[in-house]
Amino acid sequence: MGRRKSSLEEDLVYSKTGVDDSFTEEPEEPEEQEPEEETVQVVLSPYDKPGRWYVIHSYAGFENKVKSNLENRISSMNMEDRIFEVIIPLEEVVEFKNGKRMTVRKKVFPGYVLCRCDLDDDAWAVIRQTPGVTGFVGPGTKPSPLSRKEVESILDVPEENQEAAKQRHTKLEHEIGDTVRVKEGPFADFTGEISEINEDQMKVKVLVNIFGRETPVELGFSQVTKL
Repeated sequence: MGRRKSSLEEDLVYSKTGVDDSFTEEPEEPEEQEPEEETVQVVLSPYDKPGRWYVIHSYAGFENKVKSNLENRISSMNMEDRIFEVIIPLEEVVEFKNGKRMTVRKKVFPGYVLCRCDLDDDAWAVIRQTPGVTGFVGPGTKPSPLSRKEVESILDVPEENQEAAKQRHTKLEHEIGDTVRVKEGPFADFTGEISEINEDQMKVKVLVNIFGRETPVELGFSQVTKL
């Protein structure tokens, strides 16, 4: 007749064989994480800001002075609640001087300044009587506000599906079709029309009239100047 195991022996067997199946816990399944919501950056159009955009005539070369004068008048005459913003539209232009490429900021519309305001009689007088201002753009004496398309085009608002911080596309100082004068070399003082531009090599092809025939001449950017 076999001997029955003592409780001590049963405990030893249990410790050697591992945890009793009846007490084995099933591993927990990882919780499903909800996908993070994408953040969509909304670009506010300057057209949707308070007021309307108007174009002011100024003397060419005095745009910065007009902007400064007008901003000072707005502050001193407490017109901030009707004249909100004064802007000189700028663009980046690639120029080549002394064989070196450089990017400079130039006025998009020389002789003009943009102003966002609620144009009543008082606002009109403050703007029109600013030194350097010669008038508004519009038929007769009535200023015409810019359309949404005009505002967003001038102030370079990104279109849908474009990055909000997209920079303005730079443009070369010279364009195909420009008439230029050759400054140096065997064709100095000749004039001609640009027919081709090689930005990588910093060269242009100019159609120069030689003995009554248009002849393409390859020149460096620094060798020609726009007429």
